[in-house]
Amino acid sequence: MENQTYFYFMLFERLGHMRYALFTLGFVLYGVIIFLNTLTILAVCLERTLHQPMYILISCLSINSVYGTAAFFPRVLTDLLSNTNTISYDACILQSFVIFSYTLNEFAILMLMAFDRLVAISKPLEYHNIITMRVLTALIFIHCMFPMFCLGISALFTSRLKMCDNKLWKVYCHNYEIVKLSCTNSLISNVWGLLLLIVTCVVPFILILYSYVRILIICHRSSSQFKSKAYQTCIPHIVILLNFSVAFVSEIILSRLVNLEIPIGLSVIISLQFIVVPSILNPLVYALNFTDIRKKIICLLKASR
Repeated sequence: MENQTYFYFMLFERLGHMRYALFTLGFVLYGVIIFLNTLTILAVCLERTLHQPMYILISCLSINSVYGTAAFFPRVLTDLLSNTNTISYDACILQSFVIFSYTLNEFAILMLMAFDRLVAISKPLEYHNIITMRVLTALIFIHCMFPMFCLGISALFTSRLKMCDNKLWKVYCHNYEIVKLSCTNSLISNVWGLLLLIVTCVVPFILILYSYVRILIICHRSSSQFKSKAYQTCIPHIVILLNFSVAFVSEIILSRLVNLEIPIGLSVIISLQFIVVPSILNPLVYALNFTDIRKKIICLLKASR
């Protein structure tokens, strides 16, 4: 099989009339995701008092959610109404790149959030001198572009593999699933993928845990008022981190260690958690827990009437 070919999404074949119900559900979910994240982005952009590192990072999460879901929902909604369910090789590589760059960007932003909270709590008097807008912009750029650069190399390795099969048992393109269809030696792709996972996911996760452990230690030694304020800003970040990490780890385990040994429906739900759930949960958690964001969102909703 030549590389310039098509892949077939096999999981759409047996849906029957259920595809229309799934299309409606997917369309509603995508609309909710765009609506909630756009509100969060606008709230931070339009309210000058929210032009602070913590809120800017929250808006970055929403921008990343819009970016990641744009690679998934339009494609899957089209496939639900189509009878062919094919995707070109190049488009498949591109979709995989966008979805997983969204994933790695999420870890990078969560790591910067943890660092921001650690500096704010451990060195409150020096915070504004350490986390300046220039420093924050540089950190966001570096920590988001580096994973995308590494994923670009991974996509290059994958694009050079010769395919022996074109059946994908997913509802979206997944780099490791493409590599498994190769009939050539994919050792380089596998090793690079493992290194990429360690550098861009495992290392940030360890740094995030270290930051929050330090924060907990500092809070334990502080006054009850300080504890309350610190917990109020940190708990939403921890909830988001745990939700995203569990969802992503589930997808990794499903892809690499389990091969259609569980019901297909459950397999699809698990594989979509890291794309869908954080994109809805993030703006809800921050809107409910941060009064400034909630107030601005309410103002925006009232102004739109």
